[in-house]
Amino acid sequence: MAELVLFNKPFHVLSQFTDDGASGSKPPRATLADYVRIPGIYPAGRLDYDSEGLLLLTAEGSLQHRIASPSLKMPKTYWVQVEGNISEEALRHLATGVQLKDGLTRPAKADRMPAPAVWPRVPPVRHRDNIPTSWVELTITEGKNRQVRRMTAAVGFPTLRLIRYRIGDWTLDGLESGAHRTVTVNLPASPKPTRRGNAAGARTRRNRKS
Repeated sequence: MAELVLFNKPFHVLSQFTDDGASGSKPPRATLADYVRIPGIYPAGRLDYDSEGLLLLTAEGSLQHRIASPSLKMPKTYWVQVEGNISEEALRHLATGVQLKDGLTRPAKADRMPAPAVWPRVPPVRHRDNIPTSWVELTITEGKNRQVRRMTAAVGFPTLRLIRYRIGDWTLDGLESGAHRTVTVNLPASPKPTRRGNAAGARTRRNRKS
């Protein structure tokens, strides 16, 4: 069993407990320490400074690995507000794979969605009267740097607001911006060590200890 903290990270909050880039010339940025005061936990993965939504934290190393490891391909779902009315062609392109500078993205799930009933962003998204916006629900199984923003830009619809709604089985449901809650997770049992050698060998090892 392990405890997992679900945190709804606000816009312009670092996904770490200290601002390593703080200096005397500029004020420190908001960090997890301003919102979560549970000792001994660390983020399982990260979420960009200018993105919002679900961030998972735990003190259990094996659980961190299960969530954050790229090799395990845990799906992550984002609600993305983009500039313009996104086209069916762009959605198909997002779903089949987008060529980025660091390679082709894996197949994803991309659907147009109504504007979600979420908290207002502070500061608000820039609004232009002559340019509409639309929302996309995008589920990916990888984590290239700023991947979602680069994907929507590559298909011609720049991201204006990015909210991570789901990681695996965990979602933002019931969490206001800046709030967190703790859940208990059942960890898989560690594999038992393979018994080697015969019974005589085992007796010999026991005799050596005595």
